[in-house]
Amino acid sequence: MIKIIGAGLAGCEAAYYLAERGFGVELWDMKPEKLTPAHKSGDYGELVCSNSLKGADPYTNACGLLKEEMRRIGSLVMRAAEYSAIPAGGALAVDRQKFSAFMTKSVKRHKNIRCMCGEVGEIPPAPCIIATGPLTSDKLSRAIEEKTGAPLHFYDASAPIVLRDSVDMERAFFGDRYGRGGDDYLNCPMDKEEYEAFVDALISAEKVVLHDFEKREIFEGCMPVEVMAGRGAETLRFGPFKPVGLKDKEGNKFYAVLQLRKENAAGTAYNLVGCQTNLRFPEQKRVFSMIPALAHAEFARYGVMHRNTYINSPDCLNADFSLKGEPLVFFAGQMTGVEGYVESAASGLLCAVHMAAKLENRQVVIPPADTVCGALSAHIAGSADNFQPMNANFGILPALGERIRDKKQRYTRLAERALKSIDGFVGQIGR
Repeated sequence: MIKIIGAGLAGCEAAYYLAERGFGVELWDMKPEKLTPAHKSGDYGELVCSNSLKGADPYTNACGLLKEEMRRIGSLVMRAAEYSAIPAGGALAVDRQKFSAFMTKSVKRHKNIRCMCGEVGEIPPAPCIIATGPLTSDKLSRAIEEKTGAPLHFYDASAPIVLRDSVDMERAFFGDRYGRGGDDYLNCPMDKEEYEAFVDALISAEKVVLHDFEKREIFEGCMPVEVMAGRGAETLRFGPFKPVGLKDKEGNKFYAVLQLRKENAAGTAYNLVGCQTNLRFPEQKRVFSMIPALAHAEFARYGVMHRNTYINSPDCLNADFSLKGEPLVFFAGQMTGVEGYVESAASGLLCAVHMAAKLENRQVVIPPADTVCGALSAHIAGSADNFQPMNANFGILPALGERIRDKKQRYTRLAERALKSIDGFVGQIGR
């Protein structure tokens, strides 16, 4: 029996793959008996930050390429995402409740998976996969620390969600940048005076007091909007509030624009894109209501900051995500140093692929380095100096044999090469 600890994206992905290969799996999670501050339901595979799985096109977006690689390997997460997808321009966004429900049913109804509820405080005997993610309990964190050395910490922040009907549509407009994506985003424009007043309020607003153990480096990939604003008055205008490519129906341009993205298929709730925050709840209401279109906004959920934990993987993990010296003890998900929903799920899928090979006495095959799966595997087993989480991007793939100046053409060639390689990988491991 294979024990998997954690029923998030990575854990469910691994459990389902192994169960489909005929292995018995015992999947442990402390939900619904115990919830972390970031979790809201007892379902598996809950998305606690954004509902976006980032870019969808494999030929223009590295995360889109990773998704296609995962589909070809046999990903449960990709099936769940396609089932629960909602319009989001060039991105793959999901109705988070439908997504988690699909994941939960798929896992709980599988004949080879036994779902167990309870907090696990130690690393189980092999074979096992630790996939407890960024919200690992303190007790298990200490056990991992003893096994691997001191873990590192960074902190994620999730964005507020507002009700669609409370947005002032006389001060907002639908549309994506440069007219792409139809009406997938709801845009909240600001003039110079409104933007500057908002930034001043954001910087001076009262924040949640962090405990000593929380006062660590904030990972750049999910920085709280107030921290970003504190780096300079224009920072947001060149980041999530960038107005470039956005015009209303009259063709007006704006000084700054906050974009809202659908949070569910019904379009009744919208996420404030790029506004992950650690402000106190009353301050969130006050500050974000300074944006004209949100002056009377009703908040379905306020943003929260939660702990993320990752290990110094190059020191303790092999490229197959197994623990050095213990070939049937695997780590998966964000704690390995992959950053993002899709990347975390991919690591769980790869863990399962490699564990199945070992249990079936087959040779372990690491995905080729020119695939995103292979590049992420190489990252977690690479240099331990200043190790930081990594997400999918074309920059981690080996260069092409020829120089191609046109970025779109270069990305297309990289994707074509990667998909050819991943097909070869799938041929070696079986599906």
